[in-house]
Amino acid sequence: MRSLAAAAGIATSWTDAAGQGHSVNPDTLRALLAVLGLQADSPAQIRESLDQVTALPPPRPDAAAGPRCFGLDAALGQPGRPPRAWGVTAQLYGLRRSGDPGCGDTTALAGLARSLGKAGACCLGVSPVHALFGADPHRWSPYAPSSRLFLNELIIDPDDIAGPAETAQALDALGLAARARAAAAAPLVDWPEVAAVKRAVIDHLLKAHGARLAADAGWQAFRAARDRALDDHAVFEVLDARFREQGLTGGWPTWPQAFRNPRSPSVANMAKGAAEAVDRARLRQWLAFRGLAGAQSAATDAGMGVGLIADLAIGVDGSGAQSWSERTGILNGAGIGAPPDLFNPLGQNWGLAAPSPRVMLETGCAGFRQMLDATLAAAGGIRIDHVLGLMRLWLIPDGAAASEGAYLRYPLAEMLDVVADVSQRRRAVVIGEDLGTVPEGFRQVLAARGLMGTRVLWFERDGTDGFRAPEAWEDGITATTTTHDLPTTAGWWRGLDIAWRERLSLFGPGETAALAQETRTRDRTRLWTAFTNAGTATGPEPAPDTPAPVIDAALDFLGRSRAPLVLAPLEDLIGLDDQPNLPGTIHEHPNWRRRMPAPLPGLVATPAVVRRVGRVKGGREKGVTRG
Repeated sequence: MRSLAAAAGIATSWTDAAGQGHSVNPDTLRALLAVLGLQADSPAQIRESLDQVTALPPPRPDAAAGPRCFGLDAALGQPGRPPRAWGVTAQLYGLRRSGDPGCGDTTALAGLARSLGKAGACCLGVSPVHALFGADPHRWSPYAPSSRLFLNELIIDPDDIAGPAETAQALDALGLAARARAAAAAPLVDWPEVAAVKRAVIDHLLKAHGARLAADAGWQAFRAARDRALDDHAVFEVLDARFREQGLTGGWPTWPQAFRNPRSPSVANMAKGAAEAVDRARLRQWLAFRGLAGAQSAATDAGMGVGLIADLAIGVDGSGAQSWSERTGILNGAGIGAPPDLFNPLGQNWGLAAPSPRVMLETGCAGFRQMLDATLAAAGGIRIDHVLGLMRLWLIPDGAAASEGAYLRYPLAEMLDVVADVSQRRRAVVIGEDLGTVPEGFRQVLAARGLMGTRVLWFERDGTDGFRAPEAWEDGITATTTTHDLPTTAGWWRGLDIAWRERLSLFGPGETAALAQETRTRDRTRLWTAFTNAGTATGPEPAPDTPAPVIDAALDFLGRSRAPLVLAPLEDLIGLDDQPNLPGTIHEHPNWRRRMPAPLPGLVATPAVVRRVGRVKGGREKGVTRG
C-alpha cells in the first residue's frame, strides 16, 4: 500500500519543524487513497489502483527554470533597480468610516488607500474578500470561503447604489436605522446583525434601482466576462438560502439529490422561477467588484505603484458554491490543515476542501488560472496564502486528528507557470506566504520564479537564537513584524498570546505557560539588544507593559532590512494589543471580528501612526549595505 500511496503522490513519511521524522500510519494512507478514488483494501485492489495511477500524465520535475512573475521593480517603474518599498496590511472588515453599518467596506478601504498612498506607501495588503455563505452569516472566516471566484457581498457600501440619502431613507423605511447605529458603535463586528441590516438595505435599493444598474456598461462587461460561473454562484446563493430555511444547514451535500448537480433540470427550473432573486445575487457581485475596483483606482491615483494586494485563501469550504459548481475538481473526504509545528504543537485542521491534482494535470490548471484572474481583477498584487500548497498540502482524513494527516503532492512546476503567466499579463506582483514547515529548496524555487517570500520578525533568528540583524535578512522577500495568525508587536511584548494559549489549553505536550513566559522574557532582551545594535533603539529595555517604544524600534528595524518590500500591519501602526485570529480556535477567541478603535481618515492621522510611518520610511531610506 505504501508503494501505491507514493505513486499517487501521498508522502508516506514527513519531517516536523524540529527535524524529527514521522511515518504515516496505514489507516491514514488508506483513507487518503480512497479520497483520490483509489481502493487499497486488498492486493487485487492495490494492483488495479496502481494501474490507474501509472496511466495518469506525470507532473513535470520541480525545477526552478521557467517564466518569472512580474517584478516589484517594474511595478514601481524602476526596472532593474532593487526596490526599497513599503506598504501596509489591513483587515478590511475591521476598518471604520462615518456612517458604516458595522463592518469595513470598499469605501473605507479606498479612504485608507488614499491616506497611505499620499504618505508614500506602494501597496495595501487586504485580508481575503472571497465570497462567504450569504445565507449563513455565522461562517465569517475570510479563509474558509464558499468560493474564491467571487466576493463577500458585505464589503459593499450601500451608498454606492443610489447615494447616502437613499440609504438613510431605506434604513428608516425598513426600521433598521437604530440597529445599524448600534452595530457601527460596537467594538467587534456582529456578523449576523451586520449581515441582516446590510442585505436588507442592499436588496431594498436593488429593487428600486436594479433596472438602472443592469443597463450600466460596466455591469454588462462584468456579466459577459464571468458568464456561467456567475450564474452558478448566484443560483447557489438562492438555493442555499431556501434550503437553510427548510433546516438543511450543511450546504449542498445535504440538499435533495436533484439539486446537487448544478446542471440538473431541477436547478434550471428553480433558477427560472426565482429569476429576480438570482438577478439580484448577480448584481450584488458586480457592486462588490465595482467597489473593490474603485479602491484600487483610489490607491493608484494616490501614488501607489502596486495598489491593493489581494489575498488568495488556500482552499474553499467543501459545502459551498465553488465545490458545488466544480464537483470533479474538488476532493471530498479530507480537509486541508498543517502538521504540528512550534506555534501550533497540536497541528491545525482548517476544514477546507482541497483541489484534485489529477484534474489540475488533465486541464492544464484551468481552474487555478481562473481563480488567479478573479483575485487579481481589482488588485495590483496577490498574496498566495500557504504557498506551500502549490507543492503539497497536508490532508487530514475526515474524523482524524490534525496530526494524523499526510502530504499530497501537487504539480508545482505547472502551477508556477500559470502564476507567472497571470502575473505578467496582469502586471501584478506575487507574494508567497511560505511560513511553517518548509521543504528544503522550496524557497529557492519560488525566488527563481520571482515570487517574494514572507519573513516575520519573531522567526528571523541567528545561530545563537538571537534576532537576525537587518543586513542579514534575505533579498527577494517581504518583511513584516507579524501576521494575522500571530501576536501583534504589543501583544507579543506583553505576552498576551501566551495568556490566551493558557486560557484555552492550546499548549502541546511538555509545554506550560510558565516555560513560555521564561522564554519570552529572554526573547524580549534578545529583541531589544538587536534593536540597540541596529541603532533603532536606545536606553534600557522597556517593561512588558510598555510596548510603544518596541513597536517604533521594530518598524524602523524592518525598514533597514534587505527586503525589497516591508509590510507594516495596521494593528502595529496603531499599537493594538490583540491579534485578528488565534489558530486552533473558532468562537473561543474573537477571530475576524476586531474593529479599529477609530474611523478613517482620523485613525491614520494620529501622532502615533504618523510617527511610526515615519520610522518605516526612515528605515527604508537609511538602507543596508548589500553584499
